[in-house]
Amino acid sequence: MRIAGVDEVGRGALFGPVVAAAVVLDDDRAAALAAAGVRDSKRLSPKRRQALVPVIKTQALDWAIAAATVAEIDQINILQASLLAMDRAIAQLDPPPDRCDIDGNQPIPKLRLPQQTLVGGDRTSIAIAAASILAKVWRDDLILNLAQAYPAYDLAANKGYGTAKHMAALREHGPSPHHRRSFGPCQQLPLPL
Repeated sequence: MRIAGVDEVGRGALFGPVVAAAVVLDDDRAAALAAAGVRDSKRLSPKRRQALVPVIKTQALDWAIAAATVAEIDQINILQASLLAMDRAIAQLDPPPDRCDIDGNQPIPKLRLPQQTLVGGDRTSIAIAAASILAKVWRDDLILNLAQAYPAYDLAANKGYGTAKHMAALREHGPSPHHRRSFGPCQQLPLPL
């Protein structure tokens, strides 16, 4: 059975898109990735995640990465944008998987494939863990590239999340075009006195 693990990253960030990945594995390939050390991306160092990306891409029967933009997040809300990014990643898989295992408790609306939600799936499913790694590395690379254009926000360190330094920069400079304006901290802030 070809099962796609699907996960998203960047849902709680203040800056940049939400990114999802889908990774299709069978039992043998899942076992090989487990042996290689694939697990929830949050439990791996950035260096280890980077090293696992080519291993995942080589072992996977198929994989895809997709995003929902900041404009989409602001228009339809972060939950719907996360589901949209996951749907876009799944849509790129060819042929479609037999089932999609979705990290979390929200099914993807109108998905024309069997799906099951798994709370904590990035800790229990190798396919979801692999997807979490691909999505995290792809998004982090994007944010690092954008950090060069927006140095005030300390993006290289915070990857778009609301650290104290990031929040101080928002108060001082206001939001950039890549900030999620629907998120409270990014709404137009007055300049400090």
